[in-house]
Amino acid sequence: MMKLGTIAALTLIGTTGLTSGVMAENLEHMRQLLSTKSCPGCDLSGAGLVFAQLAGADLTGANLVRANLSQSDLTGANLTNANLVGASLSSANLAGANLAGANLGGADLRGAYLMNVNLEGADLTNANLRGAVGIPLSAITKEDLLTWGNEEAERGNFEHAIAYYNEALNLDPEYAQAYLSRGVARNRMSDKTGALADANRASELYFVSGDPTGYDASKLFASALEAELEAAQRGRRRGSGFFDTLGNIGVMLLQFGLF
Repeated sequence: MMKLGTIAALTLIGTTGLTSGVMAENLEHMRQLLSTKSCPGCDLSGAGLVFAQLAGADLTGANLVRANLSQSDLTGANLTNANLVGASLSSANLAGANLAGANLGGADLRGAYLMNVNLEGADLTNANLRGAVGIPLSAITKEDLLTWGNEEAERGNFEHAIAYYNEALNLDPEYAQAYLSRGVARNRMSDKTGALADANRASELYFVSGDPTGYDASKLFASALEAELEAAQRGRRRGSGFFDTLGNIGVMLLQFGLF
């Protein structure tokens, strides 16, 4: 009868051997990729490939779950049906890459270069595309753009915020929330006339859509702007009551989630 100590030792040896085998296999796949740029179906999960030069690489169906491909060169690479769940592709160059059918769920694509990339059938659920260049319109939503714009506005980057609102309005020219948010950003940049135009347009759209909350907020904002413009034209100084009004508007917009 085999002693317990012997069984434990054999179990440890077996486990260690199995783990080493798996690690060796992954390292072999890594060597194959870096030396030949061809590794279809390879297991590269968790691989560290920062700054990797992989232009034109064949990674069809590869397992790249949580791989770090930040700032790598993947121009023209074939990543068809690759699994890139949770992978980091921040600031990577993916120009002309084929990502058809790839799973990019939760992937970090911030600042990535995506000109002429093929994303047909790709899953971009919860992928972070903020700041990516050349994002296909099919890969983003107006809500994404509004969120990014609001985040920039909160940081005081109003020009960047307005750029995102403009893109949201390119997707949906009747997106009331984008008009209202852009109006607030324009006001912060002292473009009172532009802000008033956006506030009025937002109120029209909220009225048509039957949204009393958005309508009231945009009308209040427009009224305050009109009062400010009128006071400026008459050369009057604005009293503390005016600033209280603007403060209340800001609180209302935040409470309603409109900005």
